[in-house]
Amino acid sequence: MYRIGELSKLAQISARTIDYYTSIGLIEPAERSAKNYRLYSPETLQRLERIEEMKKDKYTLDEIKAAINSWSKVTPEEQVSRKLNDLQLHLTQLEREVKELEPVINKLKPRQANHLYTRLMPQTAACIEAIMLLINKSSLM
Repeated sequence: MYRIGELSKLAQISARTIDYYTSIGLIEPAERSAKNYRLYSPETLQRLERIEEMKKDKYTLDEIKAAINSWSKVTPEEQVSRKLNDLQLHLTQLEREVKELEPVINKLKPRQANHLYTRLMPQTAACIEAIMLLINKSSLM
């Protein structure tokens, strides 16, 4: 849990902005300390980061608040489904990028190619395994 000063530093926004966001309902403290300080959760930090991204994309605070409220109405099954769709799109993009890189990889010397593959394969395998786990979990829902 973060006090407002800590949250301000981590989110790189002023404590005054956090106060304002709290007053208009964009964020809320998770609890109060024994000394009555507002304490914010790590999820609030993530929410602040998302709010700042949306502000950079020129959303108004009212639009941001409406979007955040709609997110809280999403069921866990919908969240998993959306995440799987996002992963599928990302995987498709990665496949396209690999196809674009194939001519370059084919021109590498055998030793260079071997070095490249040994560095990338564990990460690739881990990503594929994680996706497979998510897919298998989603079929249980």
